[in-house]
Amino acid sequence: MTALGALDAVSADIRDHRITADDTGLFNVMRHINLLCHLTARMAADAEYQLAPNARELPAAKTLGASAGHLGQAVAHYAQVLAPLITLTTTAQDTFQKELDALGHHSSLRIHLDGGGRALAAARTALEVPQPLPAAGPPAPVPRHDSTARRRA
Repeated sequence: MTALGALDAVSADIRDHRITADDTGLFNVMRHINLLCHLTARMAADAEYQLAPNARELPAAKTLGASAGHLGQAVAHYAQVLAPLITLTTTAQDTFQKELDALGHHSSLRIHLDGGGRALAAARTALEVPQPLPAAGPPAPVPRHDSTARRRA
């Protein structure tokens, strides 16, 4: 699978498994962090060592490194989702003050989930940069104009 294909697969999984303020959301955020960490490690290793069996088909190391950096930002955002999500899933919202406090947690969730989405989009954009074509052989000789040839009418 290409780096872009792997990123698209992880992004699709994240879209399909939404984060909700319950135990399922907590499981999903852990799943997302796991997928993002694996993908980040793969891109960073490919960028640094070019060890993949298809190393010649990989994007340039600079491109993979930039994408891995954006994926690291996505991991950080998803990790920051954990604290408010745990609070929302383990605390009963039975008083007015707790409901008000929950608004701040929901806001924090939204901020970090949106930040994670932007980081994933930036990682994808980094991978979409057109790659330079492989170096070709020597240029073809330029045909010389024969000054002695006559034009036929």
